[in-house]
Amino acid sequence: MRYDRSVHLNTDFTTAVARTREALGEQGFGVLTEIDVTATLKAKLDHDMEEYVILGACNPALAHRALETDRSIGLLLPCNVVVRSDGGGCAVQALDPGTMVALTGLDGLRPVAEEATRRLDAALARLAADDSGSGGGS
Repeated sequence: MRYDRSVHLNTDFTTAVARTREALGEQGFGVLTEIDVTATLKAKLDHDMEEYVILGACNPALAHRALETDRSIGLLLPCNVVVRSDGGGCAVQALDPGTMVALTGLDGLRPVAEEATRRLDAALARLAADDSGSGGGS
């Protein structure tokens, strides 16, 4: 079962993170947290890895609707968006909101998951379109 929605960008990491923040914002997602996985693993384990950040994105209206259906759904909210260096560019990945419905079996979450999917897909599509418009591709 695929649990991600992804796009590949032919751009540098810093630009990919900035563009991802902007595209998410246009779809009503705020970035509440940012975890620099690369720096953390280097500091804690002296491990070197590619640039990798986890953006904790949240659309408050959608989160509220999901939490009203099931208080435990916070465990599965599609909040994490990963931006990571990947070959000659960057991968941007978000949790597929349909995972909430698939794992819980709660049909009441379906409308929330569908709207979240539309919004995340729109953000990813914008990233891909901007990338192809600048000579890159996805």
